[in-house]
Amino acid sequence: MPLNQNRRKAIKTILTGTIAATSLSAFNSFSADSDYTKGDTKLKGNIQQAVCRWCYNYLSVEELCKEAKMIGLVGIDLVGPADWPTLKKYGLISTMCNGAEINLIDGWNNIANHPKLIKNYSEMIPLVAQAGYDNLICFSGNKRGMTDEEGLENCRIGLQQIMPLAEKHKVVVSMELLNSKIDHKDYQADRTSFGVELCKRVNSDYFKLLYDIYHMQIDEGDVIRTINENHQFISHYHTAGVPGRHEIEQSQELNYPAIMEAILKTGFKGVVAQEFIPTREDKIDSLKKAVSLCDV
Repeated sequence: MPLNQNRRKAIKTILTGTIAATSLSAFNSFSADSDYTKGDTKLKGNIQQAVCRWCYNYLSVEELCKEAKMIGLVGIDLVGPADWPTLKKYGLISTMCNGAEINLIDGWNNIANHPKLIKNYSEMIPLVAQAGYDNLICFSGNKRGMTDEEGLENCRIGLQQIMPLAEKHKVVVSMELLNSKIDHKDYQADRTSFGVELCKRVNSDYFKLLYDIYHMQIDEGDVIRTINENHQFISHYHTAGVPGRHEIEQSQELNYPAIMEAILKTGFKGVVAQEFIPTREDKIDSLKKAVSLCDV
């Protein structure tokens, strides 16, 4: 199955049936497992790191939590309400919440999607805040013949309707930048310039960008300078090796230690989440090595 289909399936919205089934009281009913209160990996911790759930779907959420805690990660990306209690059990956080989006291709750039998206995000934002989290993902959607100007204005119109709620609850709605060359054909927010212009139009500290290093290397390159010039609009980062979206070591073209140093120098206090698809037999060892590489 193509990578974009894998991801679409993996982070498909879990809003329907999940919010109702998840009791907010359950979030506080789990105490951290004493065996996992402290990880066994000593990291510098200058950059907080997480891992994306969908890359390790062969593990249960609980199994991934155990591994993440032992590695020294602060949380797991792309986890919705149903699994938040499990993260809390291990002293981890949902570093980038999901579950309000429709999917990757039907997003804020289409006004026809606004009623459903506004409803979804209006229900999810308070849940994210009540759980103690502060990041919620969103997507532009595909162009389908739309110009960038049309897409920008449509996104602005919709997003500004949820910004008062996001501001009230101090939840950052983060639009992910995805490449349209390889993995997500026709996706509109495929360049940093599009995302930055949208941030300026929405004009809220609670709308930012999820800068995916892998995706932006493919569509525009010039990663470090782009980060330096636009870091104030970025709330979160994702990693993966180019080409292939696999391990981030010497087998690929990006210099991740240098990129992490650049991110650190901007004063970034958020989270960098590992989002590569491990190819080696010991997939957790690949994750450990990636975390170590980014621990500058």
